Amino acid sequence: MSATSLLLQLIVILSTARICGWVLRHVGQPGVVGEMAAGLMLGPVVMGALFPSLHAQLFSKSHLEGLSSLSTVGLVLFMFVVGLELRTTQGVRAQLKAAGYVGALSVIVPMVLGLAISPALHPALAPAGVGFWPFALFMAAALSITAFPVMARILKDRGLTRTPFGQLSLGAAAVVDVFAWILLALVVALAGAGEGYAGLLKTTAGVAVLLAVLFFGLKPAFAWILRTRAPDGEPSTTVMASLMIGLLGCAMVTEWLHLHAVFGAFLFGACLPRDDRLLSSLTERIEPISIVVLMPLFFALAGLGTTTHAFSGASIGAMLLIVAVATIGKLAGGAIGARMAGYGWRDSLATGSLMNARGLMELIVMKIGLDAGLIGPELFTMLLVMALVTTAMTGPLINLVMGRAKAPAGAEEAEARAKP
Repeated sequence: MSATSLLLQLIVILSTARICGWVLRHVGQPGVVGEMAAGLMLGPVVMGALFPSLHAQLFSKSHLEGLSSLSTVGLVLFMFVVGLELRTTQGVRAQLKAAGYVGALSVIVPMVLGLAISPALHPALAPAGVGFWPFALFMAAALSITAFPVMARILKDRGLTRTPFGQLSLGAAAVVDVFAWILLALVVALAGAGEGYAGLLKTTAGVAVLLAVLFFGLKPAFAWILRTRAPDGEPSTTVMASLMIGLLGCAMVTEWLHLHAVFGAFLFGACLPRDDRLLSSLTERIEPISIVVLMPLFFALAGLGTTTHAFSGASIGAMLLIVAVATIGKLAGGAIGARMAGYGWRDSLATGSLMNARGLMELIVMKIGLDAGLIGPELFTMLLVMALVTTAMTGPLINLVMGRAKAPAGAEEAEARAKP
């Protein structure tokens, strides 16, 4: 692939993402929803139908490797900052318990509903040779996903990252990711793909080892480095390089464990010591390039895997069913879990609304299912539409539940900093 082709792809993707983001922000949606919509527009459903020759030449499969690599780097950088910002506002034990309630029910309820609708979807949408249970368990995993980065973007855009329900939702999303990825590894094993049950065992053991190394080894080591080499919160180039090496190393380990690189990036950010000056410095250096340039690439790549067949005939009914079940499962599971943890109904419903945002992580799960042969392009497209719709409704639901007056002081400044 030539550098000219890659640069042209970047220009087209970023221009489309910015235009869609600008349009949707004027109707109250965060910019990330515009980027997801841009991905759908750049795929065969819109651009491929209107300009087939141009689409085939610009986004041929042989020209996508560079985009894929750049998108992964962008996600890793963004999730590192999200991990840095994840701070508990209550006692650690209480926060973990509450996040556990929300996370568990946000997985269980959508999983049950996903299994319930699978008998109706399997005959028409499962690829040839895929048995019922691998297909049904994949649907359960797909509907139970919550998008960590997308949720974080929505919270940042609204200045709600450090509110009690914002912190609870981010913590619960981490719990959801662990459950969902383990389930997904089991599904791939049942389908006869990947590394089978040995891969599942490797993933579980590897996560335990990584957590121990992070919080008992790297955390005190970086606390000493930052205390002695960056006491004012402004890391030197040497300290910055050390942070990036640690970040990329953790991302590489979780990628090897089939948990995706973003999980390791988040854990590395979360293990660093709390320092608001350091957070501000790293945010100013990292976020603009990751949000503005790199993250839209992943949505564009997802859009390239869609098909127009999902928008005709009986497929429309199946798509509406998937969207309805996905929404009900997350809203009910998240809200009930927060209530069980002692939160009021307003914060509980806001938490359920945030857990319904799927975006990015849903796209990763969909891609794994497509590569493993568990789903075809038609169901992939339906799940992409579901991810877009559930993410788009998150903002209006939070406005309905919380009201704009609930944003904390400084929300406007936070929103201005967060917007790409």
